[in-house]
Amino acid sequence: MRRGPFAWLLLPISWCYLFLLALRRVLYRWGFLVAHSAPVPVIVVGNVIAGGAGKTPVVMALVQHLQSRGLHPGVISRGHGRTTHDCREVQEHSQAADVGDEAQLIQRRCRVPVFVASRRIEAAQALVTSYPQTDVLLCDDGLQHLALKRDIDICVFDDRGIGNGWILPAGPLREAWPRPVDLVLHTGATKAFAGFKARRELAPQALRQDGSTVALSSLRGKSLVALAGIANPQNFFALLRAAGLELAQTIALPDHFSFDGWRVSLQPDTILLCTEKDAAKLWRSHPAALAVPLALELEGTFLSALESMLPASLKAKLSSPEPFTREPPHGQQTS
Repeated sequence: MRRGPFAWLLLPISWCYLFLLALRRVLYRWGFLVAHSAPVPVIVVGNVIAGGAGKTPVVMALVQHLQSRGLHPGVISRGHGRTTHDCREVQEHSQAADVGDEAQLIQRRCRVPVFVASRRIEAAQALVTSYPQTDVLLCDDGLQHLALKRDIDICVFDDRGIGNGWILPAGPLREAWPRPVDLVLHTGATKAFAGFKARRELAPQALRQDGSTVALSSLRGKSLVALAGIANPQNFFALLRAAGLELAQTIALPDHFSFDGWRVSLQPDTILLCTEKDAAKLWRSHPAALAVPLALELEGTFLSALESMLPASLKAKLSSPEPFTREPPHGQQTS
């Protein structure tokens, strides 16, 4: 990313922002602002670049891995994009406007306790109180939320890396990089710098509103329109094309788009494809749309490094994992 004239013009504002960030950290370090401990260990999955970098798919992949190792994870989040401001549990029939589309997706895909609150510590306390078997919390976003103490920080990057390397608004960074974190994970096509790599691909099947599935390969040669209301819509479109699908039209919408009152006119034989995050909101007006989930595979070396950093209480549980059976998505039947 270039450092053009406009970026240079905004640089003094970035210096002021950087000073405020540094002051805030000092206030927490000296105890003028208080960081609270959650009832169980916390793993924060966040980023330093504005916009999505693949945090939520990483959270879901980690939830499924920890479940497979016999742990009982829960997820806390601010619930970005919601219109409510209280602390609440994400239920099966919660609306994205009330809990946020990412929190809604995590609950629907992973079937674990998910709570949202502006103050993450409130979400953490409420979750563990309601689900006392929970032994580890994953915080979706919150690398800069210093009010919550954490055991492990994971910083996620996509193909943008650190952009032009400058702080908002002259650049895309929320804070200066490098900064201390425990693990760095790259979800893009290439690693921008040292760290672990996650492989992204589309699931082999798309989802209907009723939970039944359609093989992605069966959509080849058909008239398709794809839309995405995510941070990087072009990534979704590129993955669809890489799967052999020909897109007659693509519609890129703002991240966390609400779809309230939104409609698109389609020919009778045209199929509308969307991301899994957009699906619950889009299905209200376009029930025939197909959601194409993203599958994210984490390196074994990354998972081993993560487990080596877990507190001793969790490591002891990993030594003799409980049997784990994942429930099928709502509406699907097992064979």
